[in-house]
Amino acid sequence: MADVRRIKKVWKAKPTIEGAGVHLKRVFGYHEVPQLDPFLLLDDFRSNDPAEYVRGFPWHPHRGTGSGIIHQEMPKGDREGRMWGFQLWANLPARHKMMDPRYREVKRDDIPEAKTAEGATVRVVCGEVAGVRGPVREIVTEPEYLDVSIPARSSFRHPVKAGHTVFAYVFEGEGYFDPERDPYAREDVAESYFDMERPCVCGDRTVVLYGPGDTVAVSTEERPVRFLLVSGRPLGEPIAWYGPIVMNTQAELRVAFREYEQGRFVKHARQ
Repeated sequence: MADVRRIKKVWKAKPTIEGAGVHLKRVFGYHEVPQLDPFLLLDDFRSNDPAEYVRGFPWHPHRGTGSGIIHQEMPKGDREGRMWGFQLWANLPARHKMMDPRYREVKRDDIPEAKTAEGATVRVVCGEVAGVRGPVREIVTEPEYLDVSIPARSSFRHPVKAGHTVFAYVFEGEGYFDPERDPYAREDVAESYFDMERPCVCGDRTVVLYGPGDTVAVSTEERPVRFLLVSGRPLGEPIAWYGPIVMNTQAELRVAFREYEQGRFVKHARQ
């Protein structure tokens, strides 16, 4: 019998500015570690104004997502000036932090779509739904990354691995993310000191962190909902994080910044 996960905690993404002046919503980050282990950061980029994002993220280093890269991320938006997307950081275990870094480009047409018997549509980036497997594979923490759309008056059930961290992030519409529908059965972070509303429905910009179980169940009423559903194997390791460098100890951070200053940050690929 399925053990349906209940909501452990919900909160809202908050506006912030990163890079050279990119306006975004920070869903979670440094201050939420280690609640979402192995995940470190999720940013929500949704803007129709190029002035809010064109300065982008100029050349900068990363380590802990591999032994070291130096890159830039300069968003351009579409023909109407819209730039919508998400950035998710997943941690690596200590034994893999200095592995050779790798890039994998996955375009829209590369992402398969699954239809469930209940009527949900799922774009499978990583993981498997209804026999459809996503193109992103062989990731150390065994993540699943799904873009789920549920029509009004419908439902969605999906098995997840017991012991894995699981969260959902709503970015369109609204839905009910566990069968209890009780906002007082979970921890709910108010947006302000004077916020007296505590709805059980979860809407735009809400992150849902799940408790234990092996199944996620989501349902809708009058409105459809679209959300990311993400899971991964927690590492349970110490985290030393400063800017774009994520290691396990302060000593490792010191080495990374020293090597960057000395021009020895990027390592040659092992043959």
